[in-house]
Amino acid sequence: MESFPAFFPLERLRVVIAGDGEPADAKARLLSGSPAELVRLTGEAALDPAAYRGAGLVFIASYDVAFAAAAAAAARQAGAPLNVADHPELSDFHTPAIVDRGPVVAAIGTTGAAPLMASLLRAEVELRIPAAAGAIATLLGQRRAALREALPDLPARRAFLRRVLAGPAAAAAAAGDIVEAARVLDEAIASRGSSAGRVSFIDIPSAADLLSVRAVRVLNLADILVLGAGAGPLVELHARRDAEHWSLDGSGWGPEVEVAIGDQARAGRLVAVVDRTDGGPAAQRLAAGGVAVERLEPAPGS
Repeated sequence: MESFPAFFPLERLRVVIAGDGEPADAKARLLSGSPAELVRLTGEAALDPAAYRGAGLVFIASYDVAFAAAAAAAARQAGAPLNVADHPELSDFHTPAIVDRGPVVAAIGTTGAAPLMASLLRAEVELRIPAAAGAIATLLGQRRAALREALPDLPARRAFLRRVLAGPAAAAAAAGDIVEAARVLDEAIASRGSSAGRVSFIDIPSAADLLSVRAVRVLNLADILVLGAGAGPLVELHARRDAEHWSLDGSGWGPEVEVAIGDQARAGRLVAVVDRTDGGPAAQRLAAGGVAVERLEPAPGS
C-alpha cells in the first residue's frame, strides 16, 4: 500500500478552495452538498497566508501554474492538509474518484499515478453500491443504541445487519419508501433479529463480468456458500472472507445437502448456492418447506 486512505468528517470543517475557473468550480461542486463551511479564494486573496487560518482542508485548483505554486506556499503556513489539482508534488494528499451515497462513501485512488483508471474503476464500484445505501445507513445509524441493546453479541449483530441489507427494509429504501423501511427495520430490531434467512441460487456465468449486480451483492452478504465446480473465481472476487464454504464437488447435490441448506436458512442465515446446474426443482422444494428462495438468472450473453 503506497498511500493510506482516510475520511475527514466534514461537519463544521472549514474547507478553503483557492483558484477560479472550471478546476476550482469542480472542487466546489464536489463539496456543495456537504455540511462543511466552504470558503472560495481568488486572485491576491488566495496568496495571503492569513486567509487559510482555521482551515481543515485546502484545495488549490487553477490552470495557472505560478498561481497554484504561490497559493500552495501561502496555504502551507496554515498547516492544513493541502491538495493542489494536477500537481501531486505540491500536495499532501490526492483526491480520489468518489462514489457518494450520503453517509456511505467509496473512494478509489491510484496515488495520483493514473486518475483515469480511478474514474473507470469508480463506474464499476458505483454499480455495486445501491442508490439506497445512504438511506439505509442513516436509518441504522439512528438505531445504533437500539441495535446494541437488542443484539449485544457482536457476531449476532453483524449477521442481523447482513440480513437487513438483503431484506425488505433495504428493498423499501431502494424503492424510496423510507417510512416503510423504518417500520420494517424497527420490527426486525424488536424481534431481536429472529427473521428467517434466504437461499439464493446463482448460476455461474461463462465470464466473470457477466455476473449480475444482484448476484454480486448476494455473494458479498452470504453466510454460507454452497459451491459447485468453477465457482472459485467468483468467490475469490466477491464473497466475504469469513463465509463458510460447502463444496458440491464429488458428492454433488443430494437430499442431505438440501435439508442442511434449508435448516440454515430457517435459522436466519443467508445461503448462496453457486453452481452451473438448474436449481429450479430444489428451489421449489425449499420454498414449499417455508424457506425464502430466490433464483438469480445469469446476465444476457452468459
